[in-house]
Amino acid sequence: MRHFRNLTLLLLLLVLPWWALRSTVWTSRRTATPSSSLRRPHGPLSVADKIVLAARKQAKEGTSYVPGYVVIDYPGGDVPGDQGVCTDVIVRSLRAVGYDLQKLIHEDMKAHFNAYPRHWGLRRPDTNIDHRRVPNQMTFFRRRGRTLTTVFGRRTQSQWKAGDLVYWDLGYKGFLHCGVVSDKREGGGVPSVIHNLGGCREESVLLAWKIIGHYRYPVE
Repeated sequence: MRHFRNLTLLLLLLVLPWWALRSTVWTSRRTATPSSSLRRPHGPLSVADKIVLAARKQAKEGTSYVPGYVVIDYPGGDVPGDQGVCTDVIVRSLRAVGYDLQKLIHEDMKAHFNAYPRHWGLRRPDTNIDHRRVPNQMTFFRRRGRTLTTVFGRRTQSQWKAGDLVYWDLGYKGFLHCGVVSDKREGGGVPSVIHNLGGCREESVLLAWKIIGHYRYPVE
């Protein structure tokens, strides 16, 4: 276990400088087994339940963090299943409930290209990468999903539901990150998050970085 943890930290250092990830390392060390589950023990699974289960499957399979531009099929294209980045956790989780972000974002960008960020000098949509970029996902969910609070506290705790999508600013050179809110909660009611930063895992990192987006999709 110690060897595995050291290898995980080494992978994190390869992704971002140490000081940018200090809260991740500290948080993962204090993360314990989640204390409670919000999902009902009986009855049919909701769409949100299925989103969480699909994200958790990626964490259990140990999907590694492998960034980079990859040419993929369209629609339904994906990078190798044992690889991906933070946005792929969300793409795969939503596909498990019948929503293909690759197709949805591409079609929305074709119809409303000016509504999307131009950070990469794009002149037209690109089905290989558009849906895998954090700013594009955030734009799509603002337009087509439900935008929710970015504050977690006693008054807003009930607004954080399993299956919600959360986005952070890591606080270093504009690096952004995202994950799926879990159905498990730590002390104080803070939900765990399933995310991929140096490897897909489920842990208590909701408050580790500045929250810049909180969405629910599909809209209830």
